[in-house]
Amino acid sequence: MENETVPAALFRGVIRWAITPPQSYVVYLVALFLVAGSSFYVGSLRPKKPMGLGPPPMSARPN
Repeated sequence: MENETVPAALFRGVIRWAITPPQSYVVYLVALFLVAGSSFYVGSLRPKKPMGLGPPPMSARPN
């Protein structure tokens, strides 16, 4: 481990810390909330009604 670079050792240490049982539950819940929140946010970005479209053309007559 003496030959490892600092970022690799830091990353390995964080992963080792995150997979221990008490922290893993918190990491899982945080990831779950991030996914749910981001999917809600992305879903709310949809336009409510189409813009720039007028009423349908009257070329087709109803039967």
